[in-house]
Amino acid sequence: MKQQLLNRIADKSAVIGIVGLGYVGLPLMLRFAEVGYKVLGFDIDQGKVDALMAGQSYIEHIGADSIATALSRGFEATTDFSRAVEADTLILCVPTPLNKYREPDLSFVLNTIDSLVPYLREGHLVSLESTTYPGTTDEELLPRMESRGLKVGDNAFLVFSPEREDPGNPDFTTRTIPKVCGGVTPACQEIGVALYSAVIDKVVPVSSTRAAEMTKLLENIHRAVNIGLVNEMKIVADKMGIDIHEVIRAAATKPFGFVPYYPGPGLGGHCIPIDPFYLTWKAREYGVNTRFIELAGEVNSNMPDYVVSKVAAALNLRKKSINGSRVLVLGIAYKKNVDDMRESPSVFLMEKLRDLGAEVAYSDPHVPVFPKMREHHFELSSVALSAESLAGYDCVLLATDHDKFDYAQIKAHAQLVVDSRGKYLEPADNIVKA
Repeated sequence: MKQQLLNRIADKSAVIGIVGLGYVGLPLMLRFAEVGYKVLGFDIDQGKVDALMAGQSYIEHIGADSIATALSRGFEATTDFSRAVEADTLILCVPTPLNKYREPDLSFVLNTIDSLVPYLREGHLVSLESTTYPGTTDEELLPRMESRGLKVGDNAFLVFSPEREDPGNPDFTTRTIPKVCGGVTPACQEIGVALYSAVIDKVVPVSSTRAAEMTKLLENIHRAVNIGLVNEMKIVADKMGIDIHEVIRAAATKPFGFVPYYPGPGLGGHCIPIDPFYLTWKAREYGVNTRFIELAGEVNSNMPDYVVSKVAAALNLRKKSINGSRVLVLGIAYKKNVDDMRESPSVFLMEKLRDLGAEVAYSDPHVPVFPKMREHHFELSSVALSAESLAGYDCVLLATDHDKFDYAQIKAHAQLVVDSRGKYLEPADNIVKA
């Protein structure tokens, strides 16, 4: 069974099933289609499936031409999970958010595997890419697969290979970002490495699914802790009248032993604000308190409140209150130059300002209409920036520093700019650093 699947991967006759066609699954689909595999994409969102089958993209940095090319190479998208029997591999790329108690929400992963279980068969390789706590693959997925009578490592295979996407980064693609892979058994590992080696330049094997799960958490906790550090230093530097961005730029000239991380209005994206809590939650099972990680999470989660306090102080100096002020938030995606809204700190800023009585609007060239989100709701469209529109707001809050913004125009015409990204290097009467 193992050799048959390896042969099908090698001669590209294997059908690649990808479950979840979002920011992770869609680029992966394009890469498998590019090298000559037939790809079958699964998603519970009929709108996404319809868009893809019509040759349309719903992710800004993925063009419709890429979707059309994939369709011409045999790609299909469907909401019919019974078609999983047609695929040789099932790669799960579904969300792993937190619930309202900041605990792991594995419902998307578990609902997905439960939907697939009736259609699992001998010869299937299942790969989980969703970030999660160590133990998820062998504690949750393994018993579900074996409930079908399959023997994982013998006639079916299971690996964990965490996604490493960086939307909007032109320097790295799905192909060039090294891929970590851990299998439940050596046979699982061999097949997982063979599968990903067909489309990724470098695959990094690790000893187990748990090691692979922990690797992904370490990558993101590393960023979260270091961003927490510079966010805390930003507050101290501000009290001392020092520009933390100037300090970081100077420190970054050291050619060894220092990596620059930058403060901001909070953490965004599908990884950095969420993943540390997956480890802190699981660590409690072993009687371990992850104080370092939780402290960084506390600092980072307080940053929107800090920024709002800077807005309030800046307006107060101009004899205005947040209540009744017109505030324009610049950039509502979680990072510059993308349309990705997941866990965006800008949305928390908008909600806090709205709750304090501000009349909130936003401008974002990448997000023309405020999207439907699970926990946030605004009936707003992006405001076009002009000298007149900028001058009409009591405060312009720079939350995400997209390159498409005309920063000279903003500085020239806004009554007040609160800069949470350190974009403005020179001091000005109408600019306040946050």
